[in-house]
Amino acid sequence: MSAPTPDHSPTQHELWKITLGELDEKMGVKIVEESVERVVATMPVEGNRQSFGLLHGGASLAVGEAVGSWAAVIHASTMGKTAVGVDVSATHHRSAREGQVTITATPIHLGGTLATHEVLITNEANQRLCTLRITNLLMKPKN
Repeated sequence: MSAPTPDHSPTQHELWKITLGELDEKMGVKIVEESVERVVATMPVEGNRQSFGLLHGGASLAVGEAVGSWAAVIHASTMGKTAVGVDVSATHHRSAREGQVTITATPIHLGGTLATHEVLITNEANQRLCTLRITNLLMKPKN
């Protein structure tokens, strides 16, 4: 009689599903697509403008960081981990006064400890408004 062989198959983890936070809801964020390869959301300009009538740069950073972090958490969930942001930077190329923006996060690096994403914010004419780069630390969730 032989001893049972250990199972070395990779553990399957359920992909994390995006849940909007309070700020996301107040900003009018809607999820369009969510996967390890790409997270896409939209947000109205109306309600997210600064005093000069332009899309607020802080709103762009907040939504860009959220979408990039969601992408990192989805990747982390494949390993039974979660993600916390450690760095974000942004360049504003142009602004918007009306309409809707689309926020798209795609991976630059998907590791076991760090995940880095590029996040593009575009207007309805598909013109780039803002480019963000976010790096998240992947770690075991605290219970």
